[in-house]
Amino acid sequence: MKTIAPRFRHLVLLFLAVTGALLAGAAPASAHAALTGSDPGQGAVVQQAPQQVSLTFSEEVAMSGGSVRVLDPSGKRVDNGKVGHPKGTTYTVGLHAGLPDGTFTVAYQVVSADSHPVSGAYTFSIGAPSKTSAVVADQNAGGGVVGTLYGAGRYVSYAGFVLLVGGAAFVLACWPRGAAVKPVQRVVVGGWTALTAATIALLLMRGSYTGSGKVSDIFDMSLLGQVLQTKSGAALTSRLLLLAAAALFIAVLFGAYVKRAEEGDKKEIKDLTFGLAVGGAVVAAGLGATWAMAEHASTGIQTGLAMPVDVLHLLAVAAWLGGLTTLLVALYRAPSIGTTAVRRFSRVAFGSVVVLAATGLYQSWRQLGSWSALTGTTYGRLLLIKVGLVAVLVGIAWISRRWTGRITASAGTVAEQRTAGGTSVTQATTPGMTAETAAGTAVGESAAEVSAEAESAEKAEKAEKAEKKEPVAVAAGGRSDNPRRAAQLARQRAAMTTAREKRVRDADPHRFGLRRSVLAEAAVAVVLLAVTTVLTSTEPGRTEEEVKSASSAAQAQAGPLSLKVPFDTGGTDGKGTVLLDIDPGRTGDNEMHVYVQRPNGKGFDVPEVKVALTLKAKNIGPLSVTPARIATGHWSASGVQIPVAGDWKIEVTVRTSDIDQVTVSKNAKIG
Repeated sequence: MKTIAPRFRHLVLLFLAVTGALLAGAAPASAHAALTGSDPGQGAVVQQAPQQVSLTFSEEVAMSGGSVRVLDPSGKRVDNGKVGHPKGTTYTVGLHAGLPDGTFTVAYQVVSADSHPVSGAYTFSIGAPSKTSAVVADQNAGGGVVGTLYGAGRYVSYAGFVLLVGGAAFVLACWPRGAAVKPVQRVVVGGWTALTAATIALLLMRGSYTGSGKVSDIFDMSLLGQVLQTKSGAALTSRLLLLAAAALFIAVLFGAYVKRAEEGDKKEIKDLTFGLAVGGAVVAAGLGATWAMAEHASTGIQTGLAMPVDVLHLLAVAAWLGGLTTLLVALYRAPSIGTTAVRRFSRVAFGSVVVLAATGLYQSWRQLGSWSALTGTTYGRLLLIKVGLVAVLVGIAWISRRWTGRITASAGTVAEQRTAGGTSVTQATTPGMTAETAAGTAVGESAAEVSAEAESAEKAEKAEKAEKKEPVAVAAGGRSDNPRRAAQLARQRAAMTTAREKRVRDADPHRFGLRRSVLAEAAVAVVLLAVTTVLTSTEPGRTEEEVKSASSAAQAQAGPLSLKVPFDTGGTDGKGTVLLDIDPGRTGDNEMHVYVQRPNGKGFDVPEVKVALTLKAKNIGPLSVTPARIATGHWSASGVQIPVAGDWKIEVTVRTSDIDQVTVSKNAKIG
């Protein structure tokens, strides 16, 4: 006989192993907003002290008075702490007047619109670069122990949502009799407990997660007060309120609903089922919206469409994976589950997959933006892994569907034999299975039926009561008047009944095959849920591509610059060509070389050469450079400062005689 408990323990161990591997080995949560520009820029050298520093991000961020700090070369803070938001995704902080020359450090720590912390630092210089003693404190937002705990809390919250919503949906839509089965009740209640505990933990950790990253700050009530005023805090608080409504829903589902089913009042059962379905759908959609309003869907393009699509996606995941888990528990722990319930779930799962495919396709396009992001970004590669896991899950589900078909066919055969005669049923079933057991296993159950496990428990309970209150009348033929002995016998009979039913279940090859395939589905689902959790903490491919594009453009603009400009002063021997090299061709110190050549390519030793640089977009310049003569036709200047990157106008003045000179110009991107 095949054992069941070890396989179930293996699933739990797999769940813990995957969770530990993904959370312990994961880096701090990737930020979903990236710094795409600044003024002054990274490494820039400006001649005059700026009045403010501006930072531009890929999306809107949340800032406070201490989100941006500017430190002078000695490490003293020189910003006024007043953060401005002039337009779009650009933010500014004012600087004090009379700043000295030297290298300044800009440190920032903000929260992106999809609730993830973003931090970083860079330097710029006034006048000329200098040594700096400024030290930026360890910015551990989103990382460290708190980051790991927060990631674990996110995983548990997703898992709890899946079990709560999917388990309740399975009971109402597929197996109403399952409301009276204790293992099924534990699935739903366990999901509610996990989601509630995880939400409270996330709310407490949120301030430290986006701030200092210190464990000691988790219970800082002042930070909690600040969190409650943010979008993420509002979402978590709303989730707790909805969970209170969910608790009432669970109480009715496993209390009044089961009682009405036992009483057999069909009208009341129908009305109660409708009310539970409507109320449960509203609560489930509300819980899903608490993720949609605070994460990926709430930022970027088409947020008005993205948020409801995200809610549908979450509900489809819960209906499929949560229902799958409940079915697995029923197959392993419940005394019996009819083929009707399995067929119904098969249809629900198919519908969920269709919704997942449609909503997932839209979400992928929105978060990636291009085919290259599918393989060229971390988000895209994780998405490919998720799609692969879903494909595997669908394949295993197809196998489960085949087992379901075989069970249905077998049930039909048993039902026909039962109609032909009671003895036929006994002959058609597995040895040891009674006709009543075969019929109960094969034929779809009604809401008024009570599970055999519940009956066994009821018998044991009655026996215990009898042990305390009433003596049992026992005949002389081998029976005892001892109530304690009677209760013990009743418990033994209940245990034997349960064991006999378990043997019957294990002996059914079709049911055994279905359990194995569903167990495989659940194992893949655990990994899929873990990948999904990591995916929600990863920078979207569209944002990563934008940052890479901006970085590539900056790198393309940087590097040694070479210009070739012809000139003609109009006088005798006044024609030639100017060759100008600027190395390394980026902000900061540069070395300039000017070569003047005659039309035949030989060096032209002119009386004077001057260079001027102007950046009209920033109202900088002209910055005059007078290179020194090195050799015939060769002039050089060192320490040429390019303060900021941009499209510079480079003017070269060449004098070929006392009265003949000309200024030629050319635009070039530097920095």
